[in-house]
Amino acid sequence: MEDRDTNISGVCTPDIGEAGLTGEWRDERPVIDSTKCIPERKGKPACFLCWLYCPEGVISMTIPVKIDLDYCKGCGICAEECPPGAIKMVKEVDIDE
Repeated sequence: MEDRDTNISGVCTPDIGEAGLTGEWRDERPVIDSTKCIPERKGKPACFLCWLYCPEGVISMTIPVKIDLDYCKGCGICAEECPPGAIKMVKEVDIDE
């Protein structure tokens, strides 16, 4: 059996990408406001409820918090669970890249 990576909490990280690049399925994407994000504001590991509740395991437990949009399906659970409201779901058609 292959060893799985663990993050700073000692919890195994899930494998992503079994269904391919699922980010193309999204209608909305999560966008993080770093001025509201608790780990980014405090500069230390705190909160990370977005990481905990992400069913796809595509949110990093890092500072700054990052979301792998290649695999994010846009379910919005991260935004729903974010206590300070730092994550907002934005329609893909409204994103300027």
